[in-house]
Amino acid sequence: MPGRTGFHPAMKNLLRWILCGGLWLAGGLHADGPRWWKGNLHTHTLWSDGDGFPEMVGLWYREHGYNFLALSDHNVLSQGERWMNVSNVLARSRGEPWRAGSHRPVDPFRDYLRRFGPDWVETRRNPTNSETQVRLKPFGEYRAQLEVAGRFLMLPAEEITHTAANRKAIHIGAVNLHDWIPTQDGATVPEVLARTLRAVQVSADRNGSPVLVHVNHPNYKWGVTAEDLAQVVEEPFFEVWNGVDGDNDPGDAHHPPTETLWDVANTLRLVTFQAPPLFGLATDDSHDFQGTKRRSPPGRAWVMVRASHLTPESLIHALQAGDFYASTGVELRDVRFDGKERLLSLRIHARPGERLVTRFIGTRRGASLDGRRRIGANGKEIDTTLDYRTGSGPQIGEVLALAKGSNPSYHLRGDELYVRAVVTSSRRVAVATTEAEFQTAWTQPVGWRNLVPAR
Repeated sequence: MPGRTGFHPAMKNLLRWILCGGLWLAGGLHADGPRWWKGNLHTHTLWSDGDGFPEMVGLWYREHGYNFLALSDHNVLSQGERWMNVSNVLARSRGEPWRAGSHRPVDPFRDYLRRFGPDWVETRRNPTNSETQVRLKPFGEYRAQLEVAGRFLMLPAEEITHTAANRKAIHIGAVNLHDWIPTQDGATVPEVLARTLRAVQVSADRNGSPVLVHVNHPNYKWGVTAEDLAQVVEEPFFEVWNGVDGDNDPGDAHHPPTETLWDVANTLRLVTFQAPPLFGLATDDSHDFQGTKRRSPPGRAWVMVRASHLTPESLIHALQAGDFYASTGVELRDVRFDGKERLLSLRIHARPGERLVTRFIGTRRGASLDGRRRIGANGKEIDTTLDYRTGSGPQIGEVLALAKGSNPSYHLRGDELYVRAVVTSSRRVAVATTEAEFQTAWTQPVGWRNLVPAR
C-alpha cells in the first residue's frame, strides 16, 4: 500500500534506516566517550493487557525521541504464534468511541493496516466462528520494522506478575530476557523475588546475555515494603516512579511514598546487610495508546542512561554501574560524583523561565533502625513499611541541603551513608497525571562504596 511518497511502508522504513543510521554512524556512534540515551523499560501491548500493536507502540516511542524500549508484557515473551480477533482488538479501546480532536471512531486495526500495509499485516478467518483475526507479530519480526542503527533499539522483556502466598502482589521486570520465565511461588514477597532472580540468572547464564531485573511499582496494592526490598540484596533496581495513575507512588496517610521506601531500604541494606543500595528507575508502564484514556498513557517517565553504545550490553552495564538518572521531564546535562573530593555535582538544562530546586537527600550515621508499626484510621496495625521517624537525631532519608539554579552541588561531610539528588522544576509534567504535578529527576545514591565489602 504505497504512501504519499509512492514507496511501500517497508521500503520507507528501509530508507529511513539507511539515512538515519548512516547519519548517526557518521556523527556519534563511534564518537569518543559516552552519551545520554533515553529509554522506557516498562511497556505493554496486545500481547497482554495493552491496547496497541507492538509495532505501533514502538513507533510512538521512536517518533517521540526515545532511543530504546522494552515491551514487557505480563507473564509472556512475545514469541511464537499468536492470533487475536479483530473485535477483541477494538474492544481494548475500553468503550471510548472517539479519539481526541477527531470525528471518527477509534480503530487501532485500521490504523495498524494503514501504517504498515497489507503485505505486513496478516489476517485470517477464525476457524471456530469465522471472525477476522490478526496475527500479533513476535519480537524477532517487529524489531526489524522498528530498529534504527545507532538511534533506536528494542529490548525483549517480560513483566513476571505474581502474588505471594501471603496475598502480596509483586511484579518483576526482566529486560533483555531471551527465555520465558514462569512465575515463582513463595510464602512472602522476598521469597518470590529471590526465586525469580535465580530463575532469570539461569537464563542469562545460558544465553550469555546480561538481564536487567527490577521490582515494579512497589506501592501497587501496597504489595512490597521497604523491608522486603532491603532483604533481597541481590536485587539492584526498583521503580521509584511509575507512570500509572493509582499505583500509589505518592503514598497516602497511612503508607509512605516510594521515595521513602527507597531511603529505608537503602539504609537497611548499607547498615544491616553491608550490601549495595537500590538504584531507582522511572518508567511509563504504558498500556493506553488508543482514544483518550489517561490512566497509563505513554510519555510520563523514563530513564536517561550514559553509555558509549546503543546496545543491550552497554546500556545494562551502565545501569548496573548507576550511571543513569530517572526523569519525568527534567533534563540533566551531567551528573558527577568525585569520590576523592566527596563532591556530588549536577548540571541541569534550564529552559527559559524555569525555576529549579535540588534537594540532596540521604541518611547520616546514627539514624534509628527501630521501626514502628503504622496504625490505620481504625486503630489497627497496617502491614506496610515501618515508621522509622524519630523526634530528634539523624533521620532516614532527610534533606541534607537545598540548592536553587542549574549547577547545584553537595560536598559530603563524612557522616552520610549515601546521598542522592532530586531536582524539581516549576514546569508541569507534559503528560498530566493525578500523582504528580511538576517535572522531576532523580539521581542515584553515591558515597556508599566504602561501606560495602568487595564481593
